[in-house]
Amino acid sequence: MFDPRDPAFLADPYPAFAALRAEGEVHQHDGLGIAITVSHAASAAVLRHRGLGRIWTDARPLERFASFNLLHRNSLLENEPPAHTRLRRVIAGEFGRGHVQRLRPMVAELAESMVDTLAAKIAADGSADLLEHLAQPLPVAVIAELLGVPASDGGKLVTWSNAIVKMYEYGLSEDGRDAAEQAAADFVAYLREVVAGSPRGIVRDLTASELTPDEVVATAVLLLMAGHEATVNVIGNGVTALLTHRAEWERLRSDPTLLDSAVEELIRFDSPLQLFERTATEDVEIAGHRVAKGSKIGALLGAAARDSKVFDAPDTLDVGRSPNAHLGFGMGIHYCVGAPLARVEIAAALTALTKRLPDLRLAAEPERRPEFVIRGLRTLPVTA
Repeated sequence: MFDPRDPAFLADPYPAFAALRAEGEVHQHDGLGIAITVSHAASAAVLRHRGLGRIWTDARPLERFASFNLLHRNSLLENEPPAHTRLRRVIAGEFGRGHVQRLRPMVAELAESMVDTLAAKIAADGSADLLEHLAQPLPVAVIAELLGVPASDGGKLVTWSNAIVKMYEYGLSEDGRDAAEQAAADFVAYLREVVAGSPRGIVRDLTASELTPDEVVATAVLLLMAGHEATVNVIGNGVTALLTHRAEWERLRSDPTLLDSAVEELIRFDSPLQLFERTATEDVEIAGHRVAKGSKIGALLGAAARDSKVFDAPDTLDVGRSPNAHLGFGMGIHYCVGAPLARVEIAAALTALTKRLPDLRLAAEPERRPEFVIRGLRTLPVTA
C-alpha cells in the first residue's frame, strides 16, 4: 500500500494506483484509516451514492479550532440537503455557464497581461516562475473581482488558503494544524470586515440573501479557496505535463481548436484533487465492499483518471482526447459549482502562453508540494 508522505510516491503516484487497481476496485488503507476506490466505476459510485454524504465532524479540541470549524460547519461542501440545497441555490446563478461565458474577455485580458509580465521577467532574468506570475494570480484576481474584494489582497488570500487546505491532508503536524486555525481566523476576520463595509459583487449578494452571517463568511471563503486551489494546480500540473510531452504542446500550439479538449485532458492527466471523502449515512456496498454506517470511504480521483476500462492509453497525454469522462470536478450534488469558471481560466492561460511564448520550456525541475490530497507544485521555473 502506498505511503502518502513518500516523496517518490508523490512525484508519480500513478504506478502505485495501477498496481492497486489490478488487485481490486476497493482497498482498505490502514494508514489513511479509510477504504479507497481505485477504479473509475467504484469512484463514480462513491460520488453518486445517496447513502454516502459529506458529513462534517468538527476538528478537536473545539476551542482550538473555532474558526476552522465555523468555516466548514457552514460550508455547502460539507453539508447534505436540505442545507446544501439552500446554500448552493444562493450562488449557483453566479457560476452558471452563460454568466461565466460573459467573463471570457475579462479573464483573457488578465491572462494576457500576466503572460506579458512572465515574458518580460524571462527576458530580463533568463527564467521565471510560472506559478508566481500566472497560475496563482490569475484565479485569485478573477474570483476577487467576482466576490468584490480588492485584488491587492490576493497575496494574503493565497497564503491563508494554502494553510487551511493543509488540514485536509493526513498526518499534519501540530504546528501545521495551528497555522490552519490561525489562517481561518484571519480569513473570517477579513470577510467580516468586508461584509461590514460596503460589499460589492457576490459578497453583496450573499449579504442580502437568506444566509446567516456565518454562512455568508463561510461561502465567501469557500469560493475564494476553491476558486484558487483547483485552477492554480491544474495550470501548474498541466503546463508541466505539456512541456514534458513536447509533441502535445506543439500540437495544441498549432491547432487552437484542441483547446477545450486539452483543458479536460489536463484535469484528467494529473488531477489537482486526488482524494474526496464520503461518510456512510447507512450501510452501503461499493464494488462488493461494505461501508458500514458512520464509516468513511474515499474516491481516489487520480486513480480513477487512469483506468484503462474508461480511457484508452490512460497514461498517455492526449490533448485531443474525446470523450473524456474524468471525475476531476466530482459528480452528483457536490459537482464543483465553479467548474465552468475554472475551465475558462485554464483555457485563457493556455491560449496566452501558446501565443505569447510558443517556445516555452522548463528552466529547471519543478518543485512539488509535499502533500497528497491537494496535488500541486511549489515552483514552476520556465524559460523561452
